[in-house]
Amino acid sequence: MTENKQQVAGLLLAAGGGRRLGGRPKALLEHRGRPLVEHAVGVLRAAGCARVHVVLGAAAAVVRERAELGDCVLVENPAWADGMGSSLRAGLDSLAGTGARAALVSLVDQPGIGAEAVRRVLAVHESDSSLASAAYDGVRGHPVLFGSAHWAGIIATATGDRGARAYLKEHEGTLTLVECADVAEPYDIDTAADLAHLE
Repeated sequence: MTENKQQVAGLLLAAGGGRRLGGRPKALLEHRGRPLVEHAVGVLRAAGCARVHVVLGAAAAVVRERAELGDCVLVENPAWADGMGSSLRAGLDSLAGTGARAALVSLVDQPGIGAEAVRRVLAVHESDSSLASAAYDGVRGHPVLFGSAHWAGIIATATGDRGARAYLKEHEGTLTLVECADVAEPYDIDTAADLAHLE
């Protein structure tokens, strides 16, 4: 593994309560016989993230009990119901002082995005000011790579369910888009109909 990759921490946002799924926490949805959060961590590991921080919220205690998350750093976000922005802030806060120079942010409810897409975005990391995102037919999606120089700005602006959207729009001139439509599908597991994507 290159030193460059070791400087990038995987940051998995897995706090959602699955409001449109009847209140079933997304981290605990079953995929290939195991909790979805385990699958998502496995993708980050397979792509080369040696350090993985997982932000938990809804049913955090049950997720800790049921999911095998190895040596992941588990970060509890008590404000998870406020939306993805609060989880992104909690996750980036947890990376302060760890030596990580970038965060590779992925979402627990996108099992169609595998290790190859994550690897492509990881490969863009060059410095603390790196800013990159997967794109699907030219449309920005996840995962997203934030060099540490961007963390304070994202923490200051991430609110509600918009996460870093406003920050990325403001910095789109320096954002590298990495096309991944040929290796991944960026669907979300948001509604009962979406559960058909799980195996």
